Amino acid sequence: MPEVMPPPTEDRWEQIAQDFWMLWNFPNCLGAIDGKHVTIQAPPNSGSNYYNYKKTFSIVLLALVDAHNNFIAVDVGSYGKNSDGGILAHSNLGKALENNSLKIPESKTLPGTNNKAPFVIVGDEAFPLKTYLLRPYPGKQLDCFDKKIYNYRLCRPRRVVENTFGILSQKFRLYNRRIQSKPENADFIILATCVLHNFIRRDCRATSFLQHNDPPTISSELQNIPMQGGSARQAAFEVRELYKDFFNSPAGSVPWQNDKVSK
Repeated sequence: MPEVMPPPTEDRWEQIAQDFWMLWNFPNCLGAIDGKHVTIQAPPNSGSNYYNYKKTFSIVLLALVDAHNNFIAVDVGSYGKNSDGGILAHSNLGKALENNSLKIPESKTLPGTNNKAPFVIVGDEAFPLKTYLLRPYPGKQLDCFDKKIYNYRLCRPRRVVENTFGILSQKFRLYNRRIQSKPENADFIILATCVLHNFIRRDCRATSFLQHNDPPTISSELQNIPMQGGSARQAAFEVRELYKDFFNSPAGSVPWQNDKVSK
């Protein structure tokens, strides 16, 4: 397992971030995270623990993936009733992110600017906003075009994890039906498929369908946002604002951006 899903080193994190920028036009991104409900037979005497919002019984596969649809880290076996954000908070991955013990590199200058931003992972609305985890602006806050641009740019790398789940389901058809097994046995099966997924893709070299153009080296008008002081929640808002401003600056824009997001 360490051969196909090794704990990332600082150099590996740097390479993952570079891949996300080259393929999905999102800088300093360490991965996309999401949860997948895997349907199982209702365990005996389990009450509503495994009963989810889809009205089925399930266990959750929480996964962090890289830009090439490989699993970086997975957490398997949480109750179907739990939210993705809650599962992350209680997982080893979430605790390691909170304690900054994953050898994540220091903040790095955003391409084409003089402004440093922390490395982040991207997720959907189910996850809390953190200095290391970006989520979209909620619909009621989309009061300006800049925030729509940010949400669109965040959606691009975030879809990678959804695509990865789709590839996994097509490769291992057990995900298309109810698993007739005890939860602890289903956990092992799911983990094994994730490892096999990486093993099969290990020698594959994904190619981008995008033609990447290096952003112009210009002096951006963005301002560094001070991260000292204030609450952790306020710092998280400031990180999101920093990325929003970058995506709406000349250095962070891409030629087709304004055609994809309607005003």
